[in-house]
Amino acid sequence: MQDTNVIAHKSKNQVPKKAMVLAAGLGTRMRPITDKIPKPLVEVYGKTLLDHGLDALARSGVEEAVINVHYLADQIEAHVANRTDLKIIISDERDSLLDSGGGIANALPHLGEDPFYLINADSFWIEGYEPNLVRMANEWNKQDMDIMLLLSSMSNAVGFGSRGDFSMDPDGRLERRGEKKIAPFAYAGAAILDPAIFSKAPKGAFSLNRQFDEALEKDRLFGLRLEGLWLHVGTPDAIREAEDAIAKSAA
Repeated sequence: MQDTNVIAHKSKNQVPKKAMVLAAGLGTRMRPITDKIPKPLVEVYGKTLLDHGLDALARSGVEEAVINVHYLADQIEAHVANRTDLKIIISDERDSLLDSGGGIANALPHLGEDPFYLINADSFWIEGYEPNLVRMANEWNKQDMDIMLLLSSMSNAVGFGSRGDFSMDPDGRLERRGEKKIAPFAYAGAAILDPAIFSKAPKGAFSLNRQFDEALEKDRLFGLRLEGLWLHVGTPDAIREAEDAIAKSAA
């Protein structure tokens, strides 16, 4: 049975009721597992990556999740048909993979005009005291922000072998890691986006990094530090690392 407990929001702002789930990637780094199943359906600790993410959305009050599909799309569609706690809408990219930004732009008719959550289907987290998506909604401020990213400190990131992505000032404003430098925070695969940032987006495939950079130039890219432990599951070895971390947290 799915966990449908919804945590109350403290924010007076309108909180997202819709979410975009990026699930169309090819999962090449997860081979040979992904030769037969799409990466979002890879299981970690008895639950698919996709369901870990959808459960987090349901806990946070989301009512509709738009999922883009491309590789082995039929399997994902069949799997999410079993969800009863969220309305699932499929954004079909079978004919052409649109990358992260293009996939979101293609799904905008389903997402509406209000800010929405974005999550990647290849990472999730062990929650702290309060669900991280709820915390993001409580801190979201459309007047000042175009994008808010959930960020993990590098010390709380499992399965992420990188030098980090961003630094963050005390007010939450972000700056990208400089060339040949190390940054203290990694993008944890969750965000709140204002759909207006796609008003001048190009047609076809493009990376969401385009919108990140535009928000940075306007001083409207913010972050929130994740409470808990971030699990980035990008390779077969990372599955074991994530399962070990979950087992330790439950002990």
